Amino acid sequence: MNKNKYLQDFTPFFQPRTVAVIGASTRNPHALPNVFMRRIREFGFTGDIYPINPTAAELEGHKCYPSLADTPKPVDYAYIGVGGGQIPAMFDAVRDKKPGHVRFAHVVSSGFAEVDEGRALQDELVAAARAGGMRLVGPNCMGLYSPRGRITFAEVGPVELGHVGVVSQSGGLGTDIIRRGRNRGVQFSALVTAGNCADVTPTEFVEYFFADEETHVIGLYLETAKDGRRLFELLRQNKAAKPVVILKGGRTQQGLAAAASHTGSLAGDDRVWVALSKQTGCVMVDTLDQFVDTLLLFQSVKPNVAHPTKRVALFGNGGGTSVLATDYFSRLGLDVTPFADTTIAELAALKLPPGTSITNPVDCPVGTLQQDDGRVAEKILDIIYASGKPDALVMHLNLSSFVGRAKPEVLDNLMDAALRVQQKYPGQAHFMLALRSDGEPRLEERKREFRAKAVARGVPVYDEMTNVGHALAALAAHERFVHTRARA
Repeated sequence: MNKNKYLQDFTPFFQPRTVAVIGASTRNPHALPNVFMRRIREFGFTGDIYPINPTAAELEGHKCYPSLADTPKPVDYAYIGVGGGQIPAMFDAVRDKKPGHVRFAHVVSSGFAEVDEGRALQDELVAAARAGGMRLVGPNCMGLYSPRGRITFAEVGPVELGHVGVVSQSGGLGTDIIRRGRNRGVQFSALVTAGNCADVTPTEFVEYFFADEETHVIGLYLETAKDGRRLFELLRQNKAAKPVVILKGGRTQQGLAAAASHTGSLAGDDRVWVALSKQTGCVMVDTLDQFVDTLLLFQSVKPNVAHPTKRVALFGNGGGTSVLATDYFSRLGLDVTPFADTTIAELAALKLPPGTSITNPVDCPVGTLQQDDGRVAEKILDIIYASGKPDALVMHLNLSSFVGRAKPEVLDNLMDAALRVQQKYPGQAHFMLALRSDGEPRLEERKREFRAKAVARGVPVYDEMTNVGHALAALAAHERFVHTRARA
């Protein structure tokens, strides 16, 4: 893979200096193209915006131009939201007047190969785009979200440039990924919706993300891979240099039918994707929540490929939660085994109140964790790290046991204790935090405060232990793959 080539070819897409918008209305300010223009200005886009409208002088405060070929500067990114039947002629006009004037055309319109009667129109669309010297993204998608390019199709999204690059064949799912990711602390280098993938394929975007220094982890929602062999070779050649998380739609016969009607996709046998995962080290997940949770963990921690994660320590309040988590983690191939006698003796020397279990899981009633206003946690964690030496430690807190029942500073001290121990033993064990809540508004507000504080310090926060478990198992699988390859 020529990294410089993909950076050069796709930088105008992810960081456009000029944006053309087709489909904005003088009568309907709520039309998607109108909304898109407002959103990118609000998002901080400072380049030139060219509404394309042959009958209007101005739209959304920007001068209109009669066609794509009439803009004063070449167009890096064209957002197109008009009826599909109109678009090939627009591309033909570029070919006749200024071939190569448009770099990328992102067609959000539908009515193409996702329906039988639109297949011929999609072929015509692709031919017209290529004749006009442009690359076609889509059709039948939502758009692009790029913090560094200050481009967004989504109503909300972090403005900060992050390290998670995502390709989604589904526009609606792309919106969900951005919104759920924002709520959980995921920060993106970019997210692109690819729809029917009539020209530019997800594999090409993955090649860009592999070359892009800002992207540290890659996520894919796929319903098909028309260039599956190319994707396999790309993943194989990169040897999991960057973690790749795949959420695959259409893995069952009924899912195949749904994918065909959604993006016109004909997905392959599920066994092929399982084999792809085993041979390339990419991580397969089954749900949207698992997808976002796993991206968050790879964003937050550095994989320990020299010593893959196996032994996990659990620490928190809630005996039943600890037992269920131990079962769940064990089924995922993670060991929550009792500490050695020396570690247990050191914990026993703290003389913690009755009801405290110290074998692993370390289960502390709220009364225990309130000792010294929560600072007791630092003593416990210090022993676990120094003597128990786990590969990962999961701290779980049931917020309903604290909020309104303990001093406000107790939770702050528990959090600060965990973070200080992390600084004392840098890189020794992955650390994750589960903040459990019953949904009561007061608890949810407190959780948001703690999540923001933790994520700012590089600590991933999850809602339940199951969320932690599947993400940690994915991280361990990645570590094992890279470790085995390095020893081969």
